[in-house]
Amino acid sequence: MRGEYKVRGGKLVAVDVEVLDGRLAHAHVSGDFFLEPDSALEDIDAALNGLPADSSAKVLAGAIEAALDDHVELIGFNPEAVGIAVRRALGHAVRWEDLTFDVIPARTLEPEMHVALDQVISEDVGAGLRNPTFRFWDWDSPLVVIGSFQSYRNEIDQAGADAHGIRVVRRISGGGAMFMEPGNCITYSLVVPGALVEGLSFEQSYAFLDDWVLGALGEVGVNARYVPLNDIASDKGKIGGAAQRRFTDGTILHHVTSAYDIDADKMLEVLRIGREKLSDKGTKSANKRVDPMRSQTGMSRDAIMASFLSYFQGRYKSVESDYTDDELARAAELVRTKFSTAEWTYRVP
Repeated sequence: MRGEYKVRGGKLVAVDVEVLDGRLAHAHVSGDFFLEPDSALEDIDAALNGLPADSSAKVLAGAIEAALDDHVELIGFNPEAVGIAVRRALGHAVRWEDLTFDVIPARTLEPEMHVALDQVISEDVGAGLRNPTFRFWDWDSPLVVIGSFQSYRNEIDQAGADAHGIRVVRRISGGGAMFMEPGNCITYSLVVPGALVEGLSFEQSYAFLDDWVLGALGEVGVNARYVPLNDIASDKGKIGGAAQRRFTDGTILHHVTSAYDIDADKMLEVLRIGREKLSDKGTKSANKRVDPMRSQTGMSRDAIMASFLSYFQGRYKSVESDYTDDELARAAELVRTKFSTAEWTYRVP
């Protein structure tokens, strides 16, 4: 069996391996990496042979580290990359290329419905009722979406929200607040099996799942980069942020919101956290910190979303899809029983 893993910003690692009596055997590591001294390659192979075939990537990496002297230099790869390649060889980890995605284009719904659909779609992917899914949000009314663990009163200026008719809903993932008026940002959700990020740390998984969108941004003229833990930035400032939720069955919800054309003054009247972040940076204007995509691309929001969609479909196997009647009905019920209730919205006061 053979598995491969391309280190982000590094080199390709490949592992050929067999399983005999439940243990790894005849493991051979190869790739376009650099290794000094070259005799250490034999030590890496030997560290793998004999380990239980169900060893995690972390355990495999630990065995390699223990087998190498301090003077050994791994250049362009690391023990974790070898562990992931082994897991892929054994079928415990998958690559983007192994998946077929359901792609759901933007559909205008109440914003609370999109928060609920994140839960519904994740449940269906985890149950095998749906392919891994990539979908855009579009919404018909203003809303602030706060992270699962944020304090309502610390994030929201209720007087400002009331004055502008902006509702607040709490999502199921962590991270910060999303100030969402129709047409002011670009949001998508990606639901994938945990096997896609097998062996990656939480922080590494953000960079891994955001990697494609950096290429998509480049296609529309934005030179973007990943900034740990969960931000996407350009030469002219922050573009957007990501959030994740990991379910007990291993399914991962990863979504990203990118600023397009935000009314910064209104945002600061509604979000308290915006003032704190700006004061921390010694900045008075939000426009100096959040650089909308419109000014960097000169493109309409619809054109950028269409370009993103085309880029994703050109890079990964996908089929065009839509929400089922059952998914929409379950999402509507979740809005009624969970996401619109005070118990959920104010669960962190």
